[in-house]
Amino acid sequence: MRAEIFLTDDYRPAETEPFMNARQVEYFRRKLLNWKAELLEQSAETIEGLQDSGRNVPDIADRASEETDRSLELRTRDRQRKLVSKIDAALRRIENGEYGYCEMTGEPISLRRLDARPIATMTLEAQEKHERRERVHRDD
Repeated sequence: MRAEIFLTDDYRPAETEPFMNARQVEYFRRKLLNWKAELLEQSAETIEGLQDSGRNVPDIADRASEETDRSLELRTRDRQRKLVSKIDAALRRIENGEYGYCEMTGEPISLRRLDARPIATMTLEAQEKHERRERVHRDD
């Protein structure tokens, strides 16, 4: 059971605090949960919009435009689904006490990086190295 951590609305993790102390962990947990709730709300709106747009449009240009919009909505929804999956993985890392540490090096991920991208699993340096390696293998 998690002890209640009090955070003010203006709290931001600081480098001067111990890394991934209870307040920082709670800050990122709430940030991830809020982000997930936003995405799920947008997803529900997308589904409603797609159901409403299922009408038969007689004009072929309008129908093509509507199909393009529908395709874009579905791609966006798929990206959101993948993002929700990454958020869930980050929440599991929080529960396991692994959140905030690079999966490649074990080093702490900078607070600025985590604040900007709370689903980050690698330090910026490890991410860049990983992407360079991917590019080299992709060019083979």
